[in-house]
Amino acid sequence: MSNIIHETAAQGFARAADSYERGRPEYSLDAVHRLVSWLDLGPGKLVVEPGAGTGKFTRLLIPSGARIVAVEPVAQMRNKFSSLLPQLQVLDGTAEAIPLPDACADAVVAAQAFHWFRGDAALAEFHRLLRPGGKLGLIWNRRDESVQWVAQLAAIVDRFEEGTPRYKSGEWRRAFASTSLFAPLRHAEFSYLQSGTPETVLDRVASMSMIAALDEETRQGVLEKVRTLLRVHPDTRGRELIEFPYRTDVYAAERI
Repeated sequence: MSNIIHETAAQGFARAADSYERGRPEYSLDAVHRLVSWLDLGPGKLVVEPGAGTGKFTRLLIPSGARIVAVEPVAQMRNKFSSLLPQLQVLDGTAEAIPLPDACADAVVAAQAFHWFRGDAALAEFHRLLRPGGKLGLIWNRRDESVQWVAQLAAIVDRFEEGTPRYKSGEWRRAFASTSLFAPLRHAEFSYLQSGTPETVLDRVASMSMIAALDEETRQGVLEKVRTLLRVHPDTRGRELIEFPYRTDVYAAERI
């Protein structure tokens, strides 16, 4: 199977590992607990996490007691992961080609990642890895654009998506609609507030692969527009701490 990953992901995440770790939000603990429950994680279980990035979600699985093997194709993200979570194994691989044996895992989890995968191939690979009755979990944080300043921030960054895979497009669902390898997805939604400085918001924008992959002049122009928004918007103006609202979507499906 091919180890090719999307060009924007390869370029952007290679440049943005530090910003990713500083600026990306954590996850609602209620959402994490729901996913851990749905996947029946605990001591003696093995969970594989493709697209693990810097381990933002991985570290929240540790209290479950399950053994975790992370998989990440971008070297800079793997290096950051290893520096932060040296006790965990992180493998070089993609969701479509994971260097682990058949039927080895009790669960596969993808956080903020499945929309980057080639859906049909990824589901086939997850099915190969999972034991009978094993489960797949997905989780995403999405910006709550019902909040005015967040909607204005989205207007600044979204014009650069240019066909980049996005969770909110819903295209990732196609693989689940046609698969016979997994039962239908179950879904739950939670709210989450990320509290940080204006620089945290700037790192959040800088961590987006489609922004990080831009030429430097354009990238800096985007960040300056975000700075201006934070400086002038009444909900963020003059604030040392800004609450960035998210909605967290959790999904799970059982291997057939």
